[in-house]
Order: sequence, then C-alpha cells, then structure tokens
Amino acid sequence: MSEDPVGSSKPMDPFEQFRSMRDAYLDSMAKVMVDAVNTEGYAQATGAMLENTLTVSAPFREAMEKSMLQVLQQLSMPSRQDFSALADRFTNLEIRLDDMDAKLDRIEKQTHAAARPESEKESATASKPILKAQAPRRVGAGRQTGTAE
Repeated sequence: MSEDPVGSSKPMDPFEQFRSMRDAYLDSMAKVMVDAVNTEGYAQATGAMLENTLTVSAPFREAMEKSMLQVLQQLSMPSRQDFSALADRFTNLEIRLDDMDAKLDRIEKQTHAAARPESEKESATASKPILKAQAPRRVGAGRQTGTAE
C-alpha cells in the first residue's frame, strides 16, 4: 500500500478526471445545441414535421372520437358535446338571472322613490307624543301574553 504524504488532507479520486471531461463535454454540447435550436432553419424544420404529424394523425383522431362517442352513447354517459351544450344553457340562464336582478333593482328603486314622498307627508302630520306612546313592548321568554314587563 502506498502512504499519503503527511500534509495531504484530500484522498486521491481516480474518477475526478472523467467527471471533469464529462462536464466539459456536456457544456460544449449544450452550447452547440442552443445555437442550433435558435436558428430559423430549425424552427421551419420543426414546424414542417409537426404539421405533417398532425396531418397524418387527423384520420386516426377522428376515428377515435367517433368510436368514443359510440361507446359513451351505449353506456348512457354524456359526451363532450353534451357538456358543452349544458354549459351554454347554464350561461344563458345566468345571463337571464342577471338581467332579472337588474330589473328588480330598478323596480325597487322606483318603489322606494315613490313611497318616500308619502312617508315624509305622514311623518310631518304625525305628532311626536303618539310615536313615543307606541314604543315596542318586550315579551317574556316562553310567554306570549303581550304585556310589557
């Protein structure tokens, strides 16, 4: 066995050189790939491949959708179109409810505006001692006699 020199605190790693070579290789390949991907030619080639893939897979996708629709119908389950139609109907209902709410708010404002002048006339003609005499009475817990306590 070989002995380490007295001042050495780090043991010798035989794979350290391989790791440094690997890291240098990965760094250089990453730079090359980034440069290659950021070109216009790469974007055009990728776009053409994607377009071809979508064109070739379209008939298979349509056949899959038709068969899935048939299976869902046989199982009495809703399809994507059913959910879409239901969502449209709920949206229409929500819009109608919002319109009705706005109309009710307008009607409520009109009725309050019409009732306000009448209540002001009544309050002007009513005497204050009568209002004090009609103070609300408290009813005892459990009793329904209507007498004040």
